[in-house]
Amino acid sequence: MKTCLSSSKFWALPLQLVLIVPFVVQVFGAVGLVGYLSFKNGEKVVEDLSKQLMKRTSSEVNHHLDAYLSIPHKVIQTNANAIRMGLLNVRDRKTVGKFFWYQMQAYDLTYISFNLPTGEGGGASRYDGKTVTIDENTTKTASLPKNSKTYLTDNDGNRTQLLSTATWDTLNEPNYTEPAKAGKPIWTRIYTYYDPAYPPYIAASAGSPVYDASKKLIAVVGVDIHLLKLSEFLRTLDISRSGQVFIVERDGMLVANSCAEQPFTVNKNEIKRLKAIDSPNPVVQGIARQLQQRIPNLRTITSTQELQVNFQGEDYSVHIAPWRDSYGLDWLVMTSIPHSAFMSQINANTQITVLLCFGALILATISGIFTGRWISHPVLRLKQASQAMASGDLDQRVIDGNIQELNVLAHSFNHMAGQLRQSFIALENSNAELEARVEERTVELKTAMSELQRTQAQVVQSEKMSSLGQLVAGIAHEINNPVNFIHGNITHLDEYTQNLLQIIYFCQERYSSHDPEIQALAQEIDLEFLKDDLQKMLSSMKIGTERIRNIVLSLRNFSRMDEAEFKTVDIHEGIESTLLILQYRLKNKSDHLSIEIIKEYGKLPLVECYACQLNQVLMNILTNAIDALENLSVINQPNNPQIVIRTLVLNSDWVAIEIADNGTGMSQEVQQRLFDPFFTTKPVGKGTGLGMSISYQIITQKHQGHLECISSPGAGAKFIIEIPIQQIKSVQAKIPEAHNIPVT
Repeated sequence: MKTCLSSSKFWALPLQLVLIVPFVVQVFGAVGLVGYLSFKNGEKVVEDLSKQLMKRTSSEVNHHLDAYLSIPHKVIQTNANAIRMGLLNVRDRKTVGKFFWYQMQAYDLTYISFNLPTGEGGGASRYDGKTVTIDENTTKTASLPKNSKTYLTDNDGNRTQLLSTATWDTLNEPNYTEPAKAGKPIWTRIYTYYDPAYPPYIAASAGSPVYDASKKLIAVVGVDIHLLKLSEFLRTLDISRSGQVFIVERDGMLVANSCAEQPFTVNKNEIKRLKAIDSPNPVVQGIARQLQQRIPNLRTITSTQELQVNFQGEDYSVHIAPWRDSYGLDWLVMTSIPHSAFMSQINANTQITVLLCFGALILATISGIFTGRWISHPVLRLKQASQAMASGDLDQRVIDGNIQELNVLAHSFNHMAGQLRQSFIALENSNAELEARVEERTVELKTAMSELQRTQAQVVQSEKMSSLGQLVAGIAHEINNPVNFIHGNITHLDEYTQNLLQIIYFCQERYSSHDPEIQALAQEIDLEFLKDDLQKMLSSMKIGTERIRNIVLSLRNFSRMDEAEFKTVDIHEGIESTLLILQYRLKNKSDHLSIEIIKEYGKLPLVECYACQLNQVLMNILTNAIDALENLSVINQPNNPQIVIRTLVLNSDWVAIEIADNGTGMSQEVQQRLFDPFFTTKPVGKGTGLGMSISYQIITQKHQGHLECISSPGAGAKFIIEIPIQQIKSVQAKIPEAHNIPVT
């Protein structure tokens, strides 16, 4: 059905003539443009001023850091040279302490020290920021647990009174261990110390090892510098009423800030440093949080950056400048200034501009009303027809109006509407066919992708297990042949030896008493000892080959290359094979005690499983338990290292294997990530983080079972493996509650 929009036809006028009248009110545009340019120019001036101020402030902070943080290493170099040249005798602690006391008078430092490899040491300190005291450390022993003494001094650096004693393990402190390990002057990590008698102690510690001519470590000299002094310096900077300057480490921890709030908290006699996003100052906290959203990793900042952020409805300019030195410090100096500090006059000018623009808008509106009425009617008809077409009614036609250009547009619209109706019909037909084909293809691709992912995971796991099994089986095969040859011939060798000895005995009875040469030779080779030792040697060789054959059998048992599919096996046999392979790690060694294995085997039926892969799970869990117990021995814990292995039948369908150790245990955070791929708590190079993840997949996916860990810090760890006796029934079987065993 066609709809015709009619109107009285008057003379047609050019659109250019109709639009002349609205441009008379271009004053509004001119005033608005001038106001806008004025406002933008003011913003530009504010931005330039804030940038200049932030650059000047950042430069001032950098110069102060260069000067302030270079002092510790100059003092360290002086002391190291004095010790190396023999001018300062580290064995004379009183003289060294007095020398450091004089250095404290010359420099604004917090602590100057030296530490010997024997555990002895000393230094001069200014813990309260005013009084200089002298510290002296002796070697910590059982008879002298409080090996650190602090003395008050007079105006000449002489000790006057013993102030306090304490226990101090110098050789385990970072300011000794880290420079000694680095072998060069460095900054150690920022550390804190709380003593109710002194203000909070937050210091950056510099240290340097001192070697003699033979490269033997003589001592480690160090200097601490109080970081609260940096905050005091930042508060002296003039960066507007609400501007802020703060210094952070690359991990976001606050080093110092210019606000009244401190960059740390004190709770229960413990100092806790804060990140910038946790600062008690709302401006520092808000700016830090927005920077974290834009730059999640601060380590990527390698050059000066300038950002604009909005906090609580106010715009801030932020200047970020990296600062680092040659000794390991790598900080970021952040300066923020609110735009409101410079915008008062600009806002006043903006208000005037807005009023002028509002007046021009009124004039333009009055003129536009009359002009709009003149040209709106034909445009409105075209609009209504377009909206009807947009809603799906393509049967539209627009008649001519009183504006020439709009008449041309109406003719074009009518022609376009006709073509659109034809194209839309064809498009609907094509679209229906295309949607059907796309949907069909999408289903095929999803199915293929899922199948590809499953196949890829299976191939990777199969290749890993196949390679390991082939390697172990190959080694066992190569060892087995020569060992069987040796073991089989030992019996014959024993028989031949007995025959030869009988001949020797016979010869001794018949001829040795008449032949002096035979008697001399028998005494020279100690014939009686040779006969006895030969029997013992053959017996030892037989025992040794039997031991090797047992190990080879365990390796073949562990790899089970001939049992790639599900097969009913004796679980205890796999446990014993794994323990035999790990036997060398259970013995007593110089750095740890022997590990006791306690076996509490239940009467298990034969279990249907992938034997080789189940052995791999046992190997991973037992290896981790041994690692934990070796660390336990290293730190000299009194408990005897033990691993308890228990097997039991849960019900008619399920069996369980429980492996528990009495190591240091795991925190809740570690337990939550224990089975994640590539997660490990071991040092770099000691573990890949794949063992427990693969074990979890083997138990839960391959065997339709369950693997869980129960642990807490200081209470050891227990792994519980639950698998069905027969895989066909595992889907329907009811899993009972785990039978917990005590961790000894």
